Amino acid sequence: MKRSELDYSDVQGLIRFGYGMMKGASYAHLRVKDVAAAHSWLGSAPITSAVTMKPPPTSAMQVAFTAAGLAALGVPAAVIAGFSPEFLAGMTEESRSRRLGDLESNAPSQWEWGYTTSMPHLMVMFFAEPGRLQTFVQSCKGDTWNAAFEEQRWLGTADLDGVEPFGFADGISQPQIDWEQRRDVTSAQLDYSNVVALGEFLLGYPNEYNKYTERPLVAIDSSSSRLLTAEDAPEKRDVGRNGTYLVMRQLQQDVRSFWQFVNRQAGGNAAEADELAAAFVGRTRAGDPLVPLHDQPIPGIGPDPEQVRQNQFTFAKDPMGAGCPFGAHVHRANPRNTDYPGRPTGLAKLITMLGFGPRGFRDDLMSSVRFHRLLRRGREYGPGILPADALAPSPPNDPERGLHFICLNANISRQFEFLQNAWMMNTKFSGLTGESDPLLGNRAAIPGCPVTNDFTKPENGGLRRRVSGLPQFVTVRGGAYFFLPSLRALRYFAGAGSA
Repeated sequence: MKRSELDYSDVQGLIRFGYGMMKGASYAHLRVKDVAAAHSWLGSAPITSAVTMKPPPTSAMQVAFTAAGLAALGVPAAVIAGFSPEFLAGMTEESRSRRLGDLESNAPSQWEWGYTTSMPHLMVMFFAEPGRLQTFVQSCKGDTWNAAFEEQRWLGTADLDGVEPFGFADGISQPQIDWEQRRDVTSAQLDYSNVVALGEFLLGYPNEYNKYTERPLVAIDSSSSRLLTAEDAPEKRDVGRNGTYLVMRQLQQDVRSFWQFVNRQAGGNAAEADELAAAFVGRTRAGDPLVPLHDQPIPGIGPDPEQVRQNQFTFAKDPMGAGCPFGAHVHRANPRNTDYPGRPTGLAKLITMLGFGPRGFRDDLMSSVRFHRLLRRGREYGPGILPADALAPSPPNDPERGLHFICLNANISRQFEFLQNAWMMNTKFSGLTGESDPLLGNRAAIPGCPVTNDFTKPENGGLRRRVSGLPQFVTVRGGAYFFLPSLRALRYFAGAGSA
């Protein structure tokens, strides 16, 4: 099968760049009010591509659609049906909500947006350097915006200088995409690598299984002339190619509750409170790991010294979790494991494949992480607050703080949903019991389900410290699954599948 070279001019720039240097950002949630006007605006929208520019742009705009939004634009039902079941059913489908931990206070019925009539048709994302955002937004709207769309809400962001609301360095661990498609995914991965196949984040290319993720393919005719042909089906044109799925969740963070809880557990000792908070997260507030660094380089990490200092590690040197607890947020989000524990080869590898090889209890308790990576593109919102100041009681009208969590993945089920269900919310992660993610876990008492308000911190010498009664630090305020199309597919949608 012929592999084609990636056309960066067809890829929305958020996937490649993230736009972290553009400190201003705002997300517009819209519903289509006039289809013709919406087609007109989308057909000429100044979408920023993934082409490298020198000097870099000072602003950028990106567009993503929900399944309801594609239908509102008049995209043929047969085309929409080709998207993934998760995207089509949406985040608020009942059984999916249960698997994601969206129950009781996190239930979609309690959300500010993303449920029933509050579901947007599309999201337009604006990014700009300080002082340029509002002018850029107005210039992008043009003459047809108001006629085309109903503005449901604008989600603003805050620049906390690389720190999330709890006070920890954020966004410092990201997979390195194999843009040149040089990675051999057909052989077993015996050493952890941070390099991930292009098809894990862009549709239309081989993923870590060396397969093409399902996406809409259409007949080659005049209506699809804007689209590229499918690599794995040359007789079809590829609606999904160079696009990806975007998951967005608005996560309200109770910063005061977090620091007040760890302070009580530490008996008012600030240093011990900071240590316990770091154990919950899995990193120090500065972003340093809690386990020793690897002596040898890890593919996809470095050569930047800060990236090496913060990411050149696995948990192999901490087999008992005494440095970084098994249930810590960072450990759950990326176990940094491989296809086969212990790097077996030859007969030992065969024995391991048959399920007889692991030497330790936790060696084979979870899937290889390379099949479940996420590309995170979130932004904080609300004012920052120092841990010491968070110990004071909440004043009247204390502003909300949190994270507009955004991740990109080509397979919602195998990437975002797996990670959220099997690793974040799972009370049995890595052989644990009675605890879910210390930051994101839902503490709701669900009939028939174990309570998940504990946290276990192994200590050197074999002793374990169990912290009980964790409050719910994060509450979901909204969420939706979007499709971030290629620029060719966006123009195809703007023509609603017609020439």
